[in-house]
Amino acid sequence: MLNITSAQLREMFLKFFADKGHAIIPSASIIPENDPTVLFTTAGMHPLVPYLLGEKHPMGTRLSDVQKCIRTGDIDEVGDASHCTFFEMLGNWSLGDYFKKEMIPWSWEFLTSKEYLGLDPDKLAFSVFEGDEDCPRDTESFELWRSCGVKEDHIFYLPKKNNWWGPAGVTGPCGPDTEMFVITDKEPCGPNCSPACDCGRYLEIWNDVFMQYNKNADGTFSPLSQKNVDTGMGLERTIGVLVGAKTVYETDLFSDIIAKIGELCGKDYASASEEDVRAFRVVADHVRTSTIILGDRRGVTPSNVDQGYVLRRLIRRAIRFGMNLGMPENSLSEIAKVVTNQYKDVYPELMENEAHIVEQFNLEEQKFQRTVRQGIKEFEKILSRMGDTTVIDGVTAFRLYDTFGFPVEMTQELAKEHGKTVDLEGFQQRFKAHQELSHAGAEQRFKGGLADNSEETTKLHTATHLLLAGLKAILSPDIQQKGSNITAERLRFDFNFPRKVTKEELKQVEDFVNEAIKAAHPITCEEMTVDEAKAQGATGVFESKYGEIVKVYTMGNVSKEICGGPHASNTSDLVSFKIQKEESSSSGVRRIKAVIGK
Repeated sequence: MLNITSAQLREMFLKFFADKGHAIIPSASIIPENDPTVLFTTAGMHPLVPYLLGEKHPMGTRLSDVQKCIRTGDIDEVGDASHCTFFEMLGNWSLGDYFKKEMIPWSWEFLTSKEYLGLDPDKLAFSVFEGDEDCPRDTESFELWRSCGVKEDHIFYLPKKNNWWGPAGVTGPCGPDTEMFVITDKEPCGPNCSPACDCGRYLEIWNDVFMQYNKNADGTFSPLSQKNVDTGMGLERTIGVLVGAKTVYETDLFSDIIAKIGELCGKDYASASEEDVRAFRVVADHVRTSTIILGDRRGVTPSNVDQGYVLRRLIRRAIRFGMNLGMPENSLSEIAKVVTNQYKDVYPELMENEAHIVEQFNLEEQKFQRTVRQGIKEFEKILSRMGDTTVIDGVTAFRLYDTFGFPVEMTQELAKEHGKTVDLEGFQQRFKAHQELSHAGAEQRFKGGLADNSEETTKLHTATHLLLAGLKAILSPDIQQKGSNITAERLRFDFNFPRKVTKEELKQVEDFVNEAIKAAHPITCEEMTVDEAKAQGATGVFESKYGEIVKVYTMGNVSKEICGGPHASNTSDLVSFKIQKEESSSSGVRRIKAVIGK
């Protein structure tokens, strides 16, 4: 057990690798750049993938950092002894520079040297890759640990599921790793006890990944021309192991946050009930993570989609458990101030954005306090009607969500507390149907309006009406709009048609639109009922979804459509029309890309 703080561990790690010729780089944003596959940065390697693939890093081939990471797959597990949604990853990187024979002795030095962690060598264990049909046994790592003075019975060969780091995607750099463990005082769980067990005897504190292979599209592995080292030491886990804390919540990373929660609710964490301890931990973890997200330089705000949805869920869960503890309203922003103060020297952007962080917590809390109280009251009514029934059906759970804004996760938690369950499959069916309607509505708003209201986008939107009229006139009167995407530079228009449009047909459509532009038809708008619009011959794919009164835009005798607008005032405003491309969009649907102007 060491007398060390989290700040000292961060500083010690970075100094060690700076002394080994590494450039110290700042943490990247927790919002991945140009990567739609994940919502948040989930590992230290994530922001450096291009450089692991061979791109040159401006700071050189040896790097070290402390990376902010967020993993939200286990949100529901937070509150136990081990789960956190935000963590810091201490890492060092070799981009085609040093490899195993340098990294393993350095790892041994950092772990055992009195100048650094000074751990007892007899209390350390190591695992290496045992090999399989894809890649050979990692005897080199085994021998390097042995040459450092590690006893053979403290080195374990383990399979790919334990000692292999896969690529960030389906293909890419990967390779065996060697993992480092502290041996606790717990007795072995059996004759085959090893770091692969979950018995608690071995606690991982570090991981050296040796990226020496590329996983190919066919699932085979080939040697990399550039061998990389990627190491990861989770700060939260490691500091807990080093100081002998029962859980990460008993370390200095959480002590001030939990003290503030106790002050706000008038309860003592150390003597709290099991239920209250869980609530303390959920509030502490979720406020800490939400503060990191809100304070990030590419941070997001609470919303109903993507990262904003996760943020909103974290804040709302914190509110719910805070209410269980009896915390007054607007408490979360007070806890957030403790977080910003704690990390101000590590992540200065948090203090720079503190006013924004506080504002967003207060706005979300005020909004959701009313929702939660109303939802809980409604849940209690449902509970009183259930009697001995143990399952809350999906329709009821969805009604709580749709009518009262009550998240299904909270319904599940409340149900569990009362010995009930929720028909989640039934809820998801209702939710999916709701999403499809919402998406249709969103699509309609986009088609009936515009992505933006710039002059050029408005003109291009007007051009889609002329294009549809031309397609109906030249190809078939049964053609309908199947989708569109309009920017200030071009239009993209999808329509039903069973085959590729010929060059001659495209030229005829293009001429049709240009003739309408040249005719300089005034564009008029009238409001009327859907039935009146149909009686006048107006068309529109989404007539039944517009409501009772609709707008009908008329362009001479060329086009009359139900649409939300806005439009140009005259067809001549478009100047000219040019089709750039015609292609398949999906089965039975074609796509045209076009531009307007000189």
